[in-house]
Amino acid sequence: MKQAPIKDPITYDDFAKLDIRVGTILSVSEVKKSNKLMKLNVDFGDHTRNILAGIKKERENPTEIVGKQALFVVNMPDQKMAGEVSQGMLFDIGYEDKQKPCLAMPETPMPNGTRAG
Repeated sequence: MKQAPIKDPITYDDFAKLDIRVGTILSVSEVKKSNKLMKLNVDFGDHTRNILAGIKKERENPTEIVGKQALFVVNMPDQKMAGEVSQGMLFDIGYEDKQKPCLAMPETPMPNGTRAG
């Protein structure tokens, strides 16, 4: 893999605007109007959210991630896609570099809603 150049510098204040949290994936279901999106229902401790992720073609069985903890960006505006609303973004590794993506996960179980950063 050829390494991508490092992006332009940001300030700590720029970074601090991101709200990245641990959530447990409760369910994964198909988004009928999309050939790449799956709907993840995610537990963040004090609430659950539906988050759409383009993982349908990335995994032979997208439901294999049910029960796993992962990192999610939770302070993005709701986004309507393929007739569904996404309330955040899965924070995965590899997609931008055309690698088979994998979940960004805590190395040990963490309470749902724990912030990264």
